[in-house]
Amino acid sequence: MSSTVGPAPGPREPARWPRHSYDPLSCGRCGLVESARRTHGGRHDTHLPFPPPHRPVAVVTGASSGIGAATARRLADGGARVALLGRREDRLEALAGELRRAAPGAVLPVAVDLTDTRAVPEAARAVAGALGAVDLVVANAGVMLGAPFERGRADEWDRMIDVNLRGLLHTSRAFADDLLAAGARGGPADLVHVGSVGGHALFPDWSVYCATKAAVAHLTRNLRAELGPRGVRVKNIEPGVTGTELGADMQDLGMREALSRLRSGLGPLAAEDVAEAIAFAVSAPPHVNVAEMVVVPVRQG
Repeated sequence: MSSTVGPAPGPREPARWPRHSYDPLSCGRCGLVESARRTHGGRHDTHLPFPPPHRPVAVVTGASSGIGAATARRLADGGARVALLGRREDRLEALAGELRRAAPGAVLPVAVDLTDTRAVPEAARAVAGALGAVDLVVANAGVMLGAPFERGRADEWDRMIDVNLRGLLHTSRAFADDLLAAGARGGPADLVHVGSVGGHALFPDWSVYCATKAAVAHLTRNLRAELGPRGVRVKNIEPGVTGTELGADMQDLGMREALSRLRSGLGPLAAEDVAEAIAFAVSAPPHVNVAEMVVVPVRQG
């Protein structure tokens, strides 16, 4: 499952992943690679921006919390110009203020409902006007609402389908032209879908959520076949149990309690762990696509 609820895990910052398999001087996004290599006690000892012309314009959806916020921090830390998309304007503004103080690149908060077919293209135009053409999209926004099937609420099913699938479709389509243009220029062009291990594993009482993530997985594979020949790297990052607030608004109290117990028994990923996986994937040389990545706590197996 991609996220969980319950008491937050204790303070912990994941170690930065070394990227010994990639030459930072030749890879397309060497700022991410080199800044990730330069660590000291688990923290960056410096901020190294992307060298021109490889400083990307990145869009991260669901950026108001959890994996989205952690990914925005990670990309901005590497020097990317980052657009923060999400519904909660106050949180986006707070994160933008934080990043502007600490990161070298420009930051743009954009409050938008990703299920609104008219609002998403408007948000894309706002990003282009403020930051320029986009070459990195992380479609992360999602909801996770579980219940035994016979007790499932139709409004929760609709919400998961709207956000997890329709919202991801609207996001990917709104920035597809920019990504195709970047790919045609021969530079890195990345469309990252944040799925879930629930897209291919069996989790009783989470059937509809898992179905939406299975749709994301197969959509990603087909878009990879369609857009890859035109230079766009389409990839699916599938987290296991992760300690974020996603799922806290489930109507089924028993499911919230079960999810909290699951997390406490597994030692979940931190949102920063998933952000690091995304940074690793997009740091590959332009001709390399880390197409699918499953990232789980060790105890989840």
